Amino acid sequence: MSNELINEMFEKKMNLIYKYLIKLGCSEANAEDIVQDTFYKALKYIDGIQTEKLSSWLFKVAINKYYDLCRKNNRYTQLSLHEDIFKESLREDRLVEDYILDSEKKQEILKCLNSISEVQKNLLLFKYDIGLSYKEIAEILDINENTVKTYLFRAREQFRKVWRDNFEK
Repeated sequence: MSNELINEMFEKKMNLIYKYLIKLGCSEANAEDIVQDTFYKALKYIDGIQTEKLSSWLFKVAINKYYDLCRKNNRYTQLSLHEDIFKESLREDRLVEDYILDSEKKQEILKCLNSISEVQKNLLLFKYDIGLSYKEIAEILDINENTVKTYLFRAREQFRKVWRDNFEK
């Protein structure tokens, strides 16, 4: 594998995986450890990884390491508000009422996301929080782009159903 591909892997994928782990509820320290372990493993087995499947391989390894950590600690994955985002919001010149309303809305959204399946939650995070394209999601999950569109449609519908059942009363 070329040095250019290795640099791309480290620069682009490492940051993306780190952000994704944080969104899943992983602590910063654990996310850094998981990313480091994932890339160590990638470098160790670099000759056996197909170039076109590198992204999906990295995500699968990182997610499996995170789930192993959760099982080890008897924890379940729950999305949470990130502490730094909270601190930044307090520094902005916004009304306190606006901030409280925004944080309440975020809590409602997180509650809905945490109540749908892991696959659906991951798809919605990839698309709307991390901002990946259908093609990028397909590469990460190693599935067809049209399948991603179908699964995302179903995930949005499930989210809407949970939202209506819980918050539109």
